[in-house]
Amino acid sequence: MPTATDPAPPRDGVLRLGIVGIGKIARDQHVPAILANRRFALIGTADPHGSLAGVAAFPDLAAMLAAVPDLDAVAVCTPPSYRAEIATAAIDAGLAVLLEKPTAATLVEAEAIVAHAAAAGTTLMATWHSREAAAVAEARAWIAERNVVAVEIVWKEDIRRWHPGQEWILAEDGLGVFDPGINALSILTFILPDPVRIETARIAIPEGRGAPIAATLAMAAGDIRITADFDFLQTGQQSWDMRIDTDRGSLFLSDGGATIAIDGEAPRKSENIEYRSIYARFADLVAAGESEVDLSPLRLVEDALRIADRTTVAPFTF
Repeated sequence: MPTATDPAPPRDGVLRLGIVGIGKIARDQHVPAILANRRFALIGTADPHGSLAGVAAFPDLAAMLAAVPDLDAVAVCTPPSYRAEIATAAIDAGLAVLLEKPTAATLVEAEAIVAHAAAAGTTLMATWHSREAAAVAEARAWIAERNVVAVEIVWKEDIRRWHPGQEWILAEDGLGVFDPGINALSILTFILPDPVRIETARIAIPEGRGAPIAATLAMAAGDIRITADFDFLQTGQQSWDMRIDTDRGSLFLSDGGATIAIDGEAPRKSENIEYRSIYARFADLVAAGESEVDLSPLRLVEDALRIADRTTVAPFTF
């Protein structure tokens, strides 16, 4: 839930923002969304291994803060294991903080960030970009008028296509297939009226790796039965699908929530606006002196990893 602080609007009405971590997700999604929003000015990037043409580059957040003392906010787009330390330093510097999903590598770290921001009175936005997919709000409103009976999730993608060479994602603190799978869980926990719980989980971990490359989950929310099938080795057509059966019809979300079909009607697909919506909301939160955090998707992942039956499978290489 949002929490109020005393807003401190930027001096010229434009938020001076830096990006920490300039990898694929930052380049593909964050940068275009920032540049399209007049309420932000992209001041710099902090990354020891990369930079962005035309934008001041720094090796880390400390260097950025030293060179840009009037920075207002940062977007943290690093691998999850680095986010707690970076977010804490940014909060200590008085910056508003936007966190790419998942909020941190562990629930404990995420909760510590939230508490630190609340104590400092600093705006914190823990993002779940799939909740901003074009059809998700419509799905939530449709479900609110019905009784859900069952949900089936199939979330399968090609790790080599979407995370090329990103060794960190299969490390123990990288979440593995739950990195994309948590997107499905973020939609699920947003559209259902009751809290979701993990009942059983099975995960497959490649030999020599620390995180799963595939997982199947059985979940429940009240009397609703939920299954999820996550796979990081899907070639060809990618699957980011969710079927919701109710007492009055069925709804099918696909393309990660961008496409919707109700009761067998022709699918309706809308433009990808996820990150533009995120940054519009972030600007509003900063202006209002509020924070927005929901850690339920990360909690589900931790519960699944804690209780899962584990299988070792063939080694994986990029």
